[in-house]
Amino acid sequence: MTRYTATTDSEQAAMLSAIGVDSVEQLFEDIPADLRLQRPLDLSAGLSEAEVFDRLASLASRNVHADAEITFLGAGMYDSYVPAIVDAITQRSEFLTPYTPYQPEVSQGGLQVMFEFQTAMSEITGLPVSNAALYEGPSTVAAAAYLALAATGRTKLVASRGLHPHSRETLRTYGAGYGSHLVEVEVEGGTTEPAAVAEATDEDTAAVFIQQPNFLGAVEDVEELAAKAKEHGALVVVACDPIALSVLRPPGECGADIAVGEGQPLGNRLDFGGPSFGFFCTTEEHIRRIPGRIAGETVDVDGRRGFVLALQTREQHIRREKATHNICTAQALNALAGMVHLAWLGKQGFVELGEILVRRTAYARSALAEVTGIELIHEAPAVRELAVSVSSPDGNGVDTDALLDHCASRGIAAGVPIGHEYPEYRSPLLIALSERTGRPEIDRLADALAEFLDAGVPHAATSRREVAA
Repeated sequence: MTRYTATTDSEQAAMLSAIGVDSVEQLFEDIPADLRLQRPLDLSAGLSEAEVFDRLASLASRNVHADAEITFLGAGMYDSYVPAIVDAITQRSEFLTPYTPYQPEVSQGGLQVMFEFQTAMSEITGLPVSNAALYEGPSTVAAAAYLALAATGRTKLVASRGLHPHSRETLRTYGAGYGSHLVEVEVEGGTTEPAAVAEATDEDTAAVFIQQPNFLGAVEDVEELAAKAKEHGALVVVACDPIALSVLRPPGECGADIAVGEGQPLGNRLDFGGPSFGFFCTTEEHIRRIPGRIAGETVDVDGRRGFVLALQTREQHIRREKATHNICTAQALNALAGMVHLAWLGKQGFVELGEILVRRTAYARSALAEVTGIELIHEAPAVRELAVSVSSPDGNGVDTDALLDHCASRGIAAGVPIGHEYPEYRSPLLIALSERTGRPEIDRLADALAEFLDAGVPHAATSRREVAA
């Protein structure tokens, strides 16, 4: 027995005997021989605890955290500024340590947090009903699909290619279990064409999915797109950036039936991609099909204000055939961080933050467009993100890994390469702005990109992705 193997040979023999087999090989004999390894794992010799620590420290040192470089990464997760008050409140023991608050006896403080969060998200999205948070952005999109399929009895889903690729992939994956199929609508000039939505939508369409702003950073005409979707009775689902809604019309005012999204920009750091929280808002018509929980406000026998879990729709709480999801945990702490951030900003500060991002995005578009070889993918209005294509002097695309490595050597995370999902563009790069990237940082990015292109577009022998692999 080793430190990392919990059973001795005699204990393993006892378990095999209880199962009724003579050996581990006999236990797995139903698995075809050609699928089994047939040899011991090719593992190096064991290391001491100190050696393991040093090895892991060496691997970790390859990463650069967001505070150590200028970050233009986005695509749904952003290097937003998190005020100190968020940690001060969320790290209080009564919030940080309790068991996941799914039970009816959850504390009044926890229930009030949920209620206040729901109120804020309802005001931001312009829809009257909000749940108390889900896992993250793409899973909220899938939950919206389930609601739409159940509400309409239809099987077809239509999604703009401006919807986040992760969300579209989640729709396809969940759809295999839902019995639905997904049709994608192209984007033209950076935005979704209403005529294309109308053509793709028919009497079997349960829902049309739009992102606002879309994955390429463009602001969509949600009202017009929603009108086309509803000509055939389809529900309209808008996946939205909550920060962008500080300056854009709420989806509920544009005809959306459901608004969902990723809450990470509110009070949650990048933290290597998680955890975060998702939000889900809809109309009163669909309240019984909303996933998760809803906290309600009430008055006790003494007339005092109080809070209750008004609705729980996971299969552990109600009859399985009436359940709308089976998620067994909650993102209450992350949602609390988002609520604290919103309270810290206030209504005026929330709008001012959006206006700052709009101005910085406009400046970035202007500064980058002046770099020879950089071309804006679209001219549509943008709030905090922009997509560009990068070309070499001969008009061809560039080695995106080499470009990112060059910028990284200058302390800049230049953006997210999106050529895999959008091969129609030359070396496309998605660049995001935040409160932490002002004009000096944008100028440094423009200079680094110009330096790379002016140098004859070198090709890195080894990219960061090859090193990581």
